[in-house]
Amino acid sequence: MVAIDLNCDMGESFGNYTMGRDAEVMPYITSANIAGGYHAGDPHVMRETVALAAEHDVGIGIHPGLPDKMGFGRRTMDATPEEVRDYVLYQLGALTAFAKRHGAEVQHVKPHGAMYSMLSESPDHARAVMEAVLEVDPSLVYLATDMNIYEVAQEFDALDAVFEGYVDLDYNADRTLIVEKEVAPKDPDLVADRVVNIANHGEIEAVDGTTLDLPAESICIHGDGPNAVELLEAIHDRLDEENVDIARLDELV
Repeated sequence: MVAIDLNCDMGESFGNYTMGRDAEVMPYITSANIAGGYHAGDPHVMRETVALAAEHDVGIGIHPGLPDKMGFGRRTMDATPEEVRDYVLYQLGALTAFAKRHGAEVQHVKPHGAMYSMLSESPDHARAVMEAVLEVDPSLVYLATDMNIYEVAQEFDALDAVFEGYVDLDYNADRTLIVEKEVAPKDPDLVADRVVNIANHGEIEAVDGTTLDLPAESICIHGDGPNAVELLEAIHDRLDEENVDIARLDELV
C-alpha cells in the first residue's frame, strides 16, 4: 500500500505570544517539527508540544532555526558551516532531553526558514549539519525541503532522507515555492487532490500549468493557516478513499 507522512511545524509560541493551532492540528498529523527555541519556542512550549505529540503518537522532530526570534528565523545571517552545525546540535539536544522525559525519541530533523535556505544554497553548510546529525544519532531522518538539500543528503549512505512536498502553497515552474505575505484560506478539495497526486504519481501542477516531478513521501501542512484543520480533514478523507496510508517518517525509511 502507498503511504505518506503528514508533517507540521509546531511549538512556535513563546512567552505571551501564541503561534499556530497545535492542539487542534496534532490529532491529524504523523510528524511534528518542533521549534528549538532559536527562531521561536521556549522551554515550556517545547515541553508542552512534546507531551502533546507523545499523547497522539506523533513522530517528534527538531525544527532548528537561526538565533533570530525578532525575525522569526527568516532573515539572512552570516554564519559558517561550523556555526550552523552547532546551532542545530544545540536545539536537537534540548528537544532530545524533553523527549526522553516523556518516554519518546526524536525521529527527524527539518531546518527552518533562513537556515533551510542557507543549506539549500551551500552544500558545505548542508554537509556540516548532516555529518553532525549522523554523529549524534544515525537513526535520525533528514526531512529535505528542496531538491538541492535532498541531493546532498544522497551523498551519505548512512543518512535516511525523505523529500518533502507542500500542498497549501503554490509552486513556480522551477519548483520554488510561492510564500504568501498574508495567508488566505485554501480550497480543501484542491489541497486534497494535490496530496493524492503526489502520493500516487509523484507530481504536482505549478502555477503556470507545468507538471512538476515531486517525489515527496512527506507533506507539510501549515498549522497556522486559517482553515488548517478543515484541510487536514479533507486530506484524511481523500487518502482513505484512495487507500493511501498515513505513516510516520520513521515508518517510511
